[in-house]
Amino acid sequence: MLEIAYFKKLDSTHKFLLKNIKENKLKPPFMIVSENQDNGVGTGDNKWISLEGNLFLSFVISSEQIPKDLPKQSISIYFAYLLKEVLSKRGSSVWLKWPNDFYVKNKKVGGVLSYIYKENIICSIGLNLKKSPDNFGILDINIEKNQLIKELILNLKSKKSWKGIFKKYQVEFEKSKSFETKIGKTKVSMSKAVLQKDGSIQIERKKVYSLR
Repeated sequence: MLEIAYFKKLDSTHKFLLKNIKENKLKPPFMIVSENQDNGVGTGDNKWISLEGNLFLSFVISSEQIPKDLPKQSISIYFAYLLKEVLSKRGSSVWLKWPNDFYVKNKKVGGVLSYIYKENIICSIGLNLKKSPDNFGILDINIEKNQLIKELILNLKSKKSWKGIFKKYQVEFEKSKSFETKIGKTKVSMSKAVLQKDGSIQIERKKVYSLR
């Protein structure tokens, strides 16, 4: 059974969970939820701007708790799509931009960060439920935070196959082609990107993976 610990404020749910896993103070399955965080982790060297009222959580599960056909380099896509399914069932038009960002129309409303430490699979999620910084968006539905977490956990427990998730994601991937992504430090157009079965993309003769 997944245990949940709630906090009023942390510097980062991701950093807090990873530190406690490394120090053997916490073991999977475990989830950290914070009302506020002031040093959220984003993709690469980016920081996630954290505003009160939004969703900040990190969870850890063992490698045995993910589907056997899930490529570990694509766990960000997998976890992000599970949450996307929950939101879509509630009426949201949110979509998943490759590889780990939640969008409503053309505005980013959240993201997923995944990390593997030994046999631990760590996933962190930030989602703008109530507020957003400039140039970002807000989720287009009202949903109670605890209910969202509950439904996400149920979807995690269902242990859906990567094959099934990937089949759905292939259709949605076409929306990502009107955006850019980074190869190293260089931004490149995704207009000619080809999605691979392991969740990576083939672009400009390079294979780019989604693990972040």
